[in-house]
Amino acid sequence: MSYDVAIIGAGVTGAMIARELSRYNIKTALIERCSDMAMGTTKANSAIVHAGFDAVPGTLKAKLNVEGTSIMPELCSVLHVPFKPIGSYVVAFSKDEIEHLEKLKARGEENGVPGLRILNSDELHKEEPNLNEKAVAALFAPTAGIVCPYELTIATVENAVTNGVEFIRNFNVIAIDKNADGNFVLKSEDKTIEAEYVINAAGSFCDQVASLIGDDSITIIPRKGEYMLMDRAVGNKVSHVIFQCPSKMGKGILVTPTVDGNLLIGPSAIDIEEKDDCATTADGLDGVFKTALKSVPSLTTREIITSFAGIRAHSPTDDFIIESSSKDDKFINVAGIESPGLSSAPAIGVYVCNMVIEAMGGAEKNVDFVPGRPAPVRFREMNTEERKALIEKNNAYGRIICRCETITEGEIIDAIHAPAGAIDVDGVKRRTRAGMGRCQGGFCGSKVVEILARELGQELDEITKCGGESKILFGRTK
Repeated sequence: MSYDVAIIGAGVTGAMIARELSRYNIKTALIERCSDMAMGTTKANSAIVHAGFDAVPGTLKAKLNVEGTSIMPELCSVLHVPFKPIGSYVVAFSKDEIEHLEKLKARGEENGVPGLRILNSDELHKEEPNLNEKAVAALFAPTAGIVCPYELTIATVENAVTNGVEFIRNFNVIAIDKNADGNFVLKSEDKTIEAEYVINAAGSFCDQVASLIGDDSITIIPRKGEYMLMDRAVGNKVSHVIFQCPSKMGKGILVTPTVDGNLLIGPSAIDIEEKDDCATTADGLDGVFKTALKSVPSLTTREIITSFAGIRAHSPTDDFIIESSSKDDKFINVAGIESPGLSSAPAIGVYVCNMVIEAMGGAEKNVDFVPGRPAPVRFREMNTEERKALIEKNNAYGRIICRCETITEGEIIDAIHAPAGAIDVDGVKRRTRAGMGRCQGGFCGSKVVEILARELGQELDEITKCGGESKILFGRTK
């Protein structure tokens, strides 16, 4: 197949670029090495929409963070993705740290972040009574918020596909050549596609992808962060995103509500060699929990329901790298997209799309562009009358599959048959939350496998957890 543009990497950055390009009559492919979108950094991060006071003024991080955060509320609204503008606090525990808050405030104001102010101890503890009594002040950023990063990415890809983008799964780019027409030829183990322009949004693997055209200018250091997710019973321990003063390794251990009502703590920060090493460690998680106690001393390990780790694509430049390659001006690197990458992603999409349109010398608008997607059914959020009316239309919504999260069979079927829909158990999980509750899929997992097999026309032992060889069943015993 031949395309105008091929985007390598279906994380939140690649997804946003694809959606922006779908505003034009440009034949675009979004290709992903895994079985689904949002399988890398996007599925395992802090889910914070940062206000923009951290980044050094004048950097792309500073510019695109503030722009992206301003876009996020309306974008989430049209894509029907939950977004909560809860604000954030950077908490100080000493006079020296108060001085650091003043520096962050000044930096944020230079970056154009609105509404920043420093709260004293009394104001802070009135807003957050569960904070450590030793907290003496905090920088308040009202424009910060929380979002579900993989749900945002899924919705964005669905919208892009609806507007004409082709989503190609399980395409691991192992070689890039040029054909007689001067177009790129991207090769996987068993497939080939052609494109005039290539956008390298491969996250932690951006340096490896760039090297396939002889571009060795990019260095990506995988930086692992470990997290703990707590039960909804303690989701109201804090009502804002709570940061401690940052270090050179990142924004430190945070405590934050999630859009689904849980409490998230983390991440750690350690540079590693393996780009896909998402294993958690006892020492890492112990450090996360003990550091989180400095902010909220009443946390207990009894409420932890799962732990996970993610990889940040850290660049030694400490800034986003968004530019045409020196080896080929039709190959655009979008690399080093670490925090605040999620916050910046909507603006990165616009920024890169404009680069492509300018390089093409202009492009015709897609007059049929649809900016949003239909609101997905969220049975757990409906009242009794709404549920009754829905079940009368389709009784699949009357069968609860995931008890912990109140997810129905109808919602799982919708997730499978959506544009770029779920094809494995984790795909269903990310789209519906089936399996994300206290029992972590112990009850509903087998039922999800049955529904996937039926709806996809596959055998039970063909269904995987997350693609590849991650089979759940290996054959019948009787």
